[in-house]
Amino acid sequence: MATASSPSRIRPRAWSEPVSEPGGTRGARRTFWEWMRHHATSVLSTAVDFTVMFAFVKLVHLKPVVATVIGASGGALTNFAVNRSFTYRAGTGRPGGQLWKFVVVSAASLGLNALGEYCFFSLLGLQFMLARVITAIIVSNGWNYPMLRFFVFSGRSKKT
Repeated sequence: MATASSPSRIRPRAWSEPVSEPGGTRGARRTFWEWMRHHATSVLSTAVDFTVMFAFVKLVHLKPVVATVIGASGGALTNFAVNRSFTYRAGTGRPGGQLWKFVVVSAASLGLNALGEYCFFSLLGLQFMLARVITAIIVSNGWNYPMLRFFVFSGRSKKT
């Protein structure tokens, strides 16, 4: 039988104690900063996306849904380059495997963005940029982040 001073005695972990599972608090910290880099990259990519979309609506007079596809494409190119080197630090080696996965995820993202713009702008009558912001938040958090982290860049180095 284990005594109170025995190292084999199991005791509950206090909420304030560091987590002792693999990765522990270092893993949580690493994940937090990865998440922050993802969102910083998303802001940059979204700025490219929205600027291109806005320019095509206002200067070229394309319909917002079509301009969304063009803007999202520009944002996707920016997103891959920055995510690969900065967010997930997966820039070493050949990008081919990552690229084809990114294309699949981005194609679905593009479709989701266009569908969201159609629903919020065309069906619900929201102003096109408001529709785009709502759509971008939903698609970024519900699709892009999980797919980039767990599918596209899942084989990256654990040193982030």
